[in-house]
Amino acid sequence: MKSSRMTTFILFAMVLGIAVGGIVHDQVAEAASQKAIATYISFGSMIFLRLIKMIIAPLVFSTLVVGIGHMSDAGTVGRVGGKAMLWFVTASLVSLSLGLILVNIFAPGDGVHKIVSGAQTGIDAHAMTLDGFVKHVFPDSAFRPMVENEILQIVVFSIFFGVACASIGDRAKVVLEAIEGVSHIILRVTGYVMKLAPLAVFCAMAATVTTNGLGILVNYAKFMGEFYFGLVCLWMILVAAGFLILGPSIKRLVQLVQEPFWLAFSTASSEAAYPKMLEQLAKFPISRKISSFVLPLGYSFNLDGTMMYCTFASVFIAQAYDIPLSLGTQIAMLLTLMLTSKGVAGVPRASLVVIAATLSQFSLPEEGLLLILGIDTFLDMGRSATNVIGNSLATAVVAKWEGQLVTDYDTETMIEEMEVQAAE
Repeated sequence: MKSSRMTTFILFAMVLGIAVGGIVHDQVAEAASQKAIATYISFGSMIFLRLIKMIIAPLVFSTLVVGIGHMSDAGTVGRVGGKAMLWFVTASLVSLSLGLILVNIFAPGDGVHKIVSGAQTGIDAHAMTLDGFVKHVFPDSAFRPMVENEILQIVVFSIFFGVACASIGDRAKVVLEAIEGVSHIILRVTGYVMKLAPLAVFCAMAATVTTNGLGILVNYAKFMGEFYFGLVCLWMILVAAGFLILGPSIKRLVQLVQEPFWLAFSTASSEAAYPKMLEQLAKFPISRKISSFVLPLGYSFNLDGTMMYCTFASVFIAQAYDIPLSLGTQIAMLLTLMLTSKGVAGVPRASLVVIAATLSQFSLPEEGLLLILGIDTFLDMGRSATNVIGNSLATAVVAKWEGQLVTDYDTETMIEEMEVQAAE
């Protein structure tokens, strides 16, 4: 299925899902019945996301190991990783700062006048402690992270494994060929799974609107509109930075990532777009050894949409409870989020966990999360899509810095197989 056709189907499924959800919500009055119907409708999206999670671990491991294994030495790995982290840190600072500036300009929480009541959010504010962070980053088993889909731990193990393969040269050739074969098989499986994407998008949107109704979009229109305006500004900044480095070819990159962008947006899941991003970046073309290394790192350290949302939501909650925050406090909050937001890949409702931890640290009412829980899915759609843009640009920029925006043999082979797969 061609990329443009799939994008059209996804957009159509999203609109149809919203319409069906709105009709069901209006026709079924009882909240319990709405929730029950939404549960049945969401089976389609649940199956799709479970299948995506099924292939993420082997895909990240195989592509990352092959990418690193084909690098000449550990020094190359360190150089590429260093350049990637430079972009990640810079983009994170821009995202956090933009969110902080816009939430102060728009002041979406002013006039809400909430009073602390002691309500519980159900979000673990202590999930991002230093001890928990270290355990979340460094695996104690080579296999448990694969089973539990701990992306960051898989990345850490894969880096060690790939560097070891690169260091022993020809003795690892057989192993690398076998793992590369696995990566091609998983990419073929990915193609099969992606055919279910429009159905998953329809089910996800229909289930959400069935439960909440179209009214929730109206009630929170101001907050959502201002946040999405911020995301658009962030997209423009990222693309402009990409243009300075990549030149006019940035237009082709934006066109290529449209499908994974809409897939992430409509399913509110960055993971859902990961396999498709690998495929599209290879067509740019970006050397496979770069994309296979930088993209998994980006999923752990370069969540630009999540970054901006953390500052935007945290200050919004303070405004809603009429709690003034000095400039120094807001800068301290920004720097805290810069650290606590790293390595949250795989943490359920990661952005909410990070915000809860931030609220607790700065003595802000954690129950303020209840103000945004109802629309978090709609906000997550924008965050996930933004993460796709940020990571695709990061991968392309690092490839440019490394002089790897040239199709090599492996990438040509990969593209040919994908074209055959699309024709089927």
